[in-house]
Amino acid sequence: MKKILPLLAFAIFVSACKNEPKQEQEVMTEAVTTEEITTSIYPESITKVFDAHGSIDTWNKMQTLSFSIDKPTGKEVITENLKTRAEQIDTPNYTQGFDGTTLWISEKDGKEYKGKPKFYKGLMFYFYAMPFVLADDGIKYETTEPLVFEGKSYPGILISYEDGIGASSEDQYKIFYDAETGKMEWLGYTVTYGKNEGSEDFHFIRYNNWQTVNGLVVPASIDWYKYENNIPTEKRNTVAFTDVVLSEKAPDAKLFMQPEGAKVIE
Repeated sequence: MKKILPLLAFAIFVSACKNEPKQEQEVMTEAVTTEEITTSIYPESITKVFDAHGSIDTWNKMQTLSFSIDKPTGKEVITENLKTRAEQIDTPNYTQGFDGTTLWISEKDGKEYKGKPKFYKGLMFYFYAMPFVLADDGIKYETTEPLVFEGKSYPGILISYEDGIGASSEDQYKIFYDAETGKMEWLGYTVTYGKNEGSEDFHFIRYNNWQTVNGLVVPASIDWYKYENNIPTEKRNTVAFTDVVLSEKAPDAKLFMQPEGAKVIE
C-alpha cells in the first residue's frame, strides 16, 4: 500500500458526480478497478517484478511474515507485523523486539548480548521480503545499467529514498531481474548506517532459489557474493530460510511487547 491518495481522490470524484449526467470520460474513469489504480503508481519495470512474485496486491493482503534461519548458535526465528513493522527476533541466547516505538533486548541464561540491535533490526526481514519491501513509501525508482553475469544480461532498477525515510535514507539498492520471467535475480545494496554520507560500494546477493507460500514467490535461500568494482564475482555463502509463514491474520501484539527485565535500546 504505497499510496492511498489516488484512491481517496477517485472516491471523492465519484461521490461529487453521482447525481450528474455522466459523460463518456467519467464512465471510463469509474470503470477503472482498484487494482489498476493501485498498481499504476509503480513504474512498469518494478510492477513486472512484483507480478512475477505474486503481485503487490497479494502482498498487501498479508499481515504476518515469519521465517527461521539456522545459525551456529541455534535457530533464529524472525516474526514481522507487515503493517506496523513491529518485529521479534528470537534466538537461543536473546530475544530482540521492536513494538513500533521501542527497541529492546532480553538476554537469556545470563548470556550477554554483544550485537548491534539498531543495525540488525529489520535487516534480515528486508533481505527476505524482497522485492515487495521496495513498494514502501518514500522510494524513488530509476533505470540503471543492466548487470551482466556469466554472459547473461539482467535489466536493472535503481532504488533510492527520500530524505528522512528509514534509519539510513542514503542507502541505495539495485534490483536486477530476468527479462523473460520478471523474477528478481540479484540485489545490489550499499551500507550507509552510522555514516554521514552515501556510498558507491555495492554488495551483492543472488536470489535464484524461490518457493511459493500463500500465493507469493519468496526466497528459499539467498547467496552472498564476493564482488569487485561493483560486479559480483563468486559465491561466498548461502543463507537458507525455513518454517516460512505468510498470513492475512495479524500477529499477536504481545509478541512485540517489552518483557520485564529487558534492556531498552535508546
